[in-house]
Amino acid sequence: MFIKSYVTKLKNEFSGYNLQKFSKDLMAGITVTAVALPLALAFGVACGATAEAGLVTAIIAGLIMSALAGASYQISGPTGAMSAILVGIVASSGGIQSIFVVSVLAGVIILLCAVFKLGRLVSMIPRPVITGFTSGIALTIALGQIDNFFGTTSVGTNPIEKIGSYFTNGFNLNWRALLIGAIVIAIMLVWPKKWNSKVPSSLVSIIVATIISVIFGFGEHIDLVGQIPQKLILDERFSFSAIDWKSFGSYISPAFSIAALALIESLLCGASASKMKNEEFDANQEIIAQGVGNIIVPFFGGVPATAAIARTSVAIKSGAQTRLCGIIHAVGLLISMFLLAPVMAKIPLSALAGVLMVTAWRMNEWGEIKTIFSKKFIGGIAKFLVTMIATIVFDLTIAIVIGIVLSAFMFIYRSSKSSIEIKDFDEEKYGSKSEDITKIMYVKGPLFFANIGKLERVFKEELQGVEELIISLDGVNAIDTSGTSALVEHVEALRENNVKVIMCGASPSVLSMLEKLNIKEIVGEDKIVGSLDGAIDKTIDHVSVIDKK
Repeated sequence: MFIKSYVTKLKNEFSGYNLQKFSKDLMAGITVTAVALPLALAFGVACGATAEAGLVTAIIAGLIMSALAGASYQISGPTGAMSAILVGIVASSGGIQSIFVVSVLAGVIILLCAVFKLGRLVSMIPRPVITGFTSGIALTIALGQIDNFFGTTSVGTNPIEKIGSYFTNGFNLNWRALLIGAIVIAIMLVWPKKWNSKVPSSLVSIIVATIISVIFGFGEHIDLVGQIPQKLILDERFSFSAIDWKSFGSYISPAFSIAALALIESLLCGASASKMKNEEFDANQEIIAQGVGNIIVPFFGGVPATAAIARTSVAIKSGAQTRLCGIIHAVGLLISMFLLAPVMAKIPLSALAGVLMVTAWRMNEWGEIKTIFSKKFIGGIAKFLVTMIATIVFDLTIAIVIGIVLSAFMFIYRSSKSSIEIKDFDEEKYGSKSEDITKIMYVKGPLFFANIGKLERVFKEELQGVEELIISLDGVNAIDTSGTSALVEHVEALRENNVKVIMCGASPSVLSMLEKLNIKEIVGEDKIVGSLDGAIDKTIDHVSVIDKK
């Protein structure tokens, strides 16, 4: 089924393809290459691997994931968000082999998600939670680049520990590294946006910073990228023999984190880009591409990858026509590896740190953050802050779980605020039935486990002496098993005390739940009617009302 759908997609995509469209793909691919080159180097270093690992990742991911992508415009490669997770894995395990292992496992998990079509679950994650973990990742990236940016050294396996080590071990600033990093940031911030689509600011800033470093001999005093092997299959790559099977269980959690991030980033990128290009996006096909790509990349020495909105948007704005753009960008990076390796070796790590600092800043969804805080969405603010902090302190998977659980609790709390109100029978409206023992009950809103305590209180405390009760359920939009059981039990208790009960206004779904607990046998089938007026017609002596808002 997947293959048939994929082949159909390719036929539609390349229908009428000609030299003119290819030229557009070629120019867009070259433009994306210019954007991806500095980012690939920077993310390779940022994740605790090497610059060449980032470059190989961009090449292989560009070839495989672009070819299998769920749309013509998706460009995949190493990303800042992924780097933030990977650097913690390297720090805690002490080696890059752990990255290769969790990447393969993550790829398998992603493929399983495609088989069971679980990609739709991403759309169920609340926006403030996604915004929160994005900001948390951005902060993690920025904090992780302090050493390279300032030319200092820290100790620790996470940003919090590293910051603490500056106070205990000292902060030895290297002014040359700081100068190079500051130059990169300055150029990227002042570079005109209209030029950026043609000549990316990150590439220009790194070129300028590298030239300054070479001219003034900074290379002897600051860390550089170093030698980049001119080969596609790196010496340090995934190997089954290198797996520590005794501690294999420790790979499971980070593998799920990587898989979750790959799904979230890729599907959000695809959904956003589909609006830009007005083209249909096949989410399940994209998941397959991400799974296959992340399984294969480690065998070349690369790190986990995902679709990247920055490169994807550049491809679209540059006029990309088909997925050949992503493949051309990968070939461009491969050519750059062989032609520019000696030059790239002289790039200061502080220059790459500057690129990552700006990238981290721009990763934040500032428009969304401004809306959440300016409109004082208390729930949104809580979800954002909790998820952001959890991302920094723990990891992505735990942060998302915490964010979703918090969202669920907040939803339950808001839903449980429904009220139950009892009113006397309206003599003027319905005629003379003025006994105090006659009441009508109105119920509105969901009736579920979180608010059955209020229902129980009303039945026990506010219906003393009632002989006849109408329960109006036309305002109940949902009811769960707990709510059904509680309502039926209390109605049954009233019937045992010879209280006449009439129920009205229940929707088909609510009535279906009540019928499962034999409500018709308890109150009598003729005592369940469609409207309040119908219930009034059936009363003889007394009426009782509960209103739940």
